[in-house]
Amino acid sequence: MSSRTLARLAALFTLGLVLFLPPLVTLPRNGTVFGVPSLLAYMFLAWAGLIAALGWVVERDGNDRNKRR
Repeated sequence: MSSRTLARLAALFTLGLVLFLPPLVTLPRNGTVFGVPSLLAYMFLAWAGLIAALGWVVERDGNDRNKRR
């Protein structure tokens, strides 16, 4: 794994910590998003975004490695 990929993974880890810290998680208290409570919508979208970003970083590293061969 390249140092650039490791740096991106570390940045995503830090972003995940920040997104799920109690002060940010408790911000969307009231209201709904398409009938779903806003807290649940926030948690799901933040989680899904992190998973998508992780997949993109890892796949990009794999594609870069294949091109070098």
